[in-house]
Amino acid sequence: MRILSGKTMDRRTFLRGGSTAIALPFLDAMVPAFANTDAGRTRLLCIEEVHGLPGCNEWGATQHLFAPATEGTGYELVADNALKPIEAWRDHFTIISNTDVRMAEAFAPAEVGGDHFRSSAVFLTQSHPKQTQGSDLHAGISLDQMHAARFGQDNLLPSLQLCIEPNDKGGGCDYNYSCSYTDSISWKSPSEPLPAIRNPRTAFDMLFGAGGSPEERAARRRTHSSILDWVAEEVSAMNRSLGAADRSRIARYLENVREIERRIQMVENGNTAGEARELPGAPPGVPDSYSEHVRLMVDLQVLAFQTDMTRVISFKTGRDASNRTFPESGSDRAFHPASHHGGKESGVMEFNKICQYRVSQVGYLLERLAETTDGDGSLLDQSAIIWGSPMGDANLHNHRRCPLLIMGGTNGSHLGGAHIRAADGTPMANAMLTVLNWLGHEAESFGDSTGELRI
Repeated sequence: MRILSGKTMDRRTFLRGGSTAIALPFLDAMVPAFANTDAGRTRLLCIEEVHGLPGCNEWGATQHLFAPATEGTGYELVADNALKPIEAWRDHFTIISNTDVRMAEAFAPAEVGGDHFRSSAVFLTQSHPKQTQGSDLHAGISLDQMHAARFGQDNLLPSLQLCIEPNDKGGGCDYNYSCSYTDSISWKSPSEPLPAIRNPRTAFDMLFGAGGSPEERAARRRTHSSILDWVAEEVSAMNRSLGAADRSRIARYLENVREIERRIQMVENGNTAGEARELPGAPPGVPDSYSEHVRLMVDLQVLAFQTDMTRVISFKTGRDASNRTFPESGSDRAFHPASHHGGKESGVMEFNKICQYRVSQVGYLLERLAETTDGDGSLLDQSAIIWGSPMGDANLHNHRRCPLLIMGGTNGSHLGGAHIRAADGTPMANAMLTVLNWLGHEAESFGDSTGELRI
């Protein structure tokens, strides 16, 4: 444990025991040291939703399944709107409708039909991917990696990439596109996509250095011991020098860490009990339940932000052309076939069930960020969250009028509570350029942007 003085603790303090290293949340004891650093720097979380939304279909738009009928702050969300499950958080997000992701469109005859296999690479780069199944990949630098390169280098992890669906196919996908384009939304350079972590156990061990080797980690799990057992003495020693408020914060934080650890252990135990799984072939740490998986990953993201391990996260919640079903949604249709609804009312509404369920998970993210304090504000106040899809109407492989939300207070730059309908032909990149500049980049352009979008 590193202490700067008798009363001042370094923001980068870790509790260490064996090969375990547990970063700490912000404490009152860190205020003098932290006051001279970049305390107010905004966290950035980027979330991709594949397959667009039913409200971006021609008929769905008339029913206001995504974009409300009116602009401004007085809009109404109809009962079937995909955002209805998170309406309680409307003051914390801005709906942006009618923006286009034209860089995901086919630029040549050979690219026609390949929309599902290049779209994810476009979402945060707003650049057109090179059609190839080889190693000569080329897209663009993603927004999250631009932020990590400039403002994330002082953190232990400049950025963190997480996902829900399998991303280990490797090689070529359909329509002569590398699976790398489908598997990643974070691009460190135009030729370097970053892999995303699907297994909560892997993410947990990365954040907490839990065991020096796979064998050590496996041995600890067999004995059902906790990483907190490794740092118990350091916790006791540290508490003797902390005030009552900080001791309480530490206790709540460590309990959260232990609770996540317990949940991962329960998933692993259940998945190795010998019963048939809904997701055969998935790692033992991956829950069969979509919502349980998302919530575990959200809780890990909150811990990563809370401890300042990283300030940049990308989260890919689905995989294009996925045939996964979501029983909790009330629909038994597979995700990709449901998105190809033929424009028929019954098909659109069936797809809408799935989309409402998936969007509902965002509410848990907002709740967790809002209830987690850091200094004088919550993580929700201090974060910029981009949620959206590079596809509009998946039935037509259409990239016009794509759904987009900007969430979080962005340290005072974003107010929320409004619906903004962009002018026809506005690139989604304009909204992302605006967010980049909120984050301190002073950029003149991003992707195919034509200027900032007033949000």
